[in-house]
Parts: sequence; structure tokens; C-alpha cells
Amino acid sequence: MERRRFILFLAALSCFLGFHEASPGDSDPVYRSAFGTTFCLMMHVCLCWINLDIYIHMAPCARAFVILEIFDCTARACVLQCEKTGCVGDKCFQHCNFSSDGSPIDGPWYLQEPLYIQWKQWDCRSDCRYHCMLSREEERQELGYKPVKYHGKWPFKRISGIQEPVSVAFSALNLAVQFHGWVSFYILVNYKLPFRQNKKTYYEYTGLWNIYAIFAVNAWLWSAVFHSRDVDLTEKLDYSSAVALLGCSLMLAIVRAFSVKLEAARVMVSAPLIAFVTTHILYLNFYELDYGLNMKVCVAMGVLQIVIWAVWGGVSGHPSRWKLWVVVLGGALAMLLEIYDFPPYLGLVDAHALWHATTIPLTYLWWSFVRDDAVHRTSVLLKKTK
Repeated sequence: MERRRFILFLAALSCFLGFHEASPGDSDPVYRSAFGTTFCLMMHVCLCWINLDIYIHMAPCARAFVILEIFDCTARACVLQCEKTGCVGDKCFQHCNFSSDGSPIDGPWYLQEPLYIQWKQWDCRSDCRYHCMLSREEERQELGYKPVKYHGKWPFKRISGIQEPVSVAFSALNLAVQFHGWVSFYILVNYKLPFRQNKKTYYEYTGLWNIYAIFAVNAWLWSAVFHSRDVDLTEKLDYSSAVALLGCSLMLAIVRAFSVKLEAARVMVSAPLIAFVTTHILYLNFYELDYGLNMKVCVAMGVLQIVIWAVWGGVSGHPSRWKLWVVVLGGALAMLLEIYDFPPYLGLVDAHALWHATTIPLTYLWWSFVRDDAVHRTSVLLKKTK
């Protein structure tokens, strides 16, 4: 009875420790901590006391805690052992072999790799975590457990050193569609539509759409880079670029929907929004990368501009309003993929990757609406001049 109570106590303690980790499968810093290693040893000693009768009569939740703690201890030991030996099972990494002074035996490992993956600069610790994660997930899958997150991210399978290959591919396609839409818009307003006498376009929002295109191309570029290799720098550039794009698109929605044409009025509208977005980006980069706060800010700006465009499309009677509504409705539904998160299928496709996929056709239709809006406004203004 005393042994059974002790086992239950350790199971409860393991549950309590789990609440302090960033993700259910997170392996750092607990993998590296002396307490984590000591706790694993305690569990192994304790398990030696358990006979089959005691395990069978334990509560189901207590049995689950014991099994999961064994997984955690095994994974922590895997990372520690890999950093010492440079091997995970039969797979060994040359860049994990160090000399007595702590430097790699053959120099920086990324200089020993092919050129197309040298810039990734995976180090010994990250490779050990990655392969220990895959090893642990295989064990969990064999016992019927679902995947868990490690360091806040699902366990993805790398391809040619690319961390999330499907998200990278969809981000690159979004980048291509954005650039195509921008070029087609530029050709339309500068070479196909007539100019005013002062050599300016009749369409009053040409400059704003060009600025929007620059922010959009920049955001998808850093999205592809971030999903290719998740480090502190690429993460901040991705988040900052996304926030800047949302702020720019919100400002454009307000200016277009309310027909703000005077430069002074545009400055009055955009200045507070620019100040807010700039402050938020500085906060994320130099104070705290608060994921929860950033999600709330992005969702708020996204929902606000969706509402503005949807209402304006109905009130204005725009000839291409159906395109606008399709983009608005599709964008709103796509946001659900960011809320309803699920593990990656085959270790490659998760909800975020599917969200990137849905934005590709929506972006194409969006730029089609922008071109239609330029043609519509130009024809209206030409009729007024005659």
C-alpha cells in the first residue's frame, strides 16, 4: 500500500511539472536540467518497485502519467546522450563530435554540408532535438498516442534541411501570386488606362496599392524564410512583416471605403494606425515576443478590415463586389484554420499550411478586384470630365 501511494504521488508530481513546460512535448530546458535528470532516475528506481499487480490496480489516469513520464525521461535522456555521443540510435552526426577544447573536430558542421543547405546552420543541439523528437513520436504512435508540440511547434519532418516544406511551398506560391497581381496592376494603370493632363493616373489609390504590394511581397518572403528555418531572427522578421501588412491593408481599407482623397486627411487617418503598428512591432522585437497578444492584435485588425470591406461592398454597389465578398468570406473562413489547430498529416501538412494554401486563390481574386476597381474609378472620372 505504501509503495502504491508513493507511485501515485510521483504520478501527480509529474503532472504538476508538466504544467510548467511550454508545450506537452517540450524538451528544453527540462532536458538539460539536473532536476529533470534526477527526477528520471527517481522514476526508474520507483518503477523497479512496481509489480504487475500494483500497476493493474492503479487508476487509469495514474497509469497514463507513469507511461508519459517514462516517455519524457527517455526523450530527455536521448537529447543528453546525443549531445555527448553525437548519435540517436543508428544515426550519428559528425558535427556533434567535439575535441577536448569543445570545438567541432572538423570545423563548423555547415561547412561540411552541400551548399544548398549550408545556410541553414543546424547545430548539434537542434539536430539532437529533432531526431529525438522523431524517435519519441514513433514510440508514442506505436502505443496509440497523438502527436504533441515541442517548443510550441508540431513535430514536422524536414526535407533537404527545410523545417516545414509544405508551408514554405505555399508561402512561395503566395509570394508569386502577389507579385503577379502587383505587376498586372502596374501595367494596367500605367500603360493601358488614360492619364490626367498632369501625367498622373485617374485612379486615386494607385500609390497606396503599390505600397500595399511591397508590404505583401515582403511578408510572404519572410514567411517562406521563417518556415524554412525557425530561429529568433527569422521569427521576428516574419511576425513583424505580417503585422506591418495587416496595418497597411487596414489603412487602405479605411481610405478606400470612406473615399479619403485629400493628402492631409489621409495623414490624419493613417498616422495613429502607423504609430500603433510601429509600437507593437517594437514591443515584439525589443521587449517581449508575446504570441497571445500578437494573435489578438492581428485578429482584431483582420476582422475590422473584413467588416469594412464587406459593408462597403454592399453599400457602394461596386460592379465587382461579388469578388470582394468572395475574398472577404473566404478570408474569414480561412481564419478558422488558425484557430482550429491540428497535428501535421504525415508530418508535413498542418492547419497553418492549409491556411497558406487557401490564401493563394483568394490573393489572385483580390488583385482582380483591385484592377476592376481601377478601371471602374477611371471610367467614372472620365465621364465627369466630359
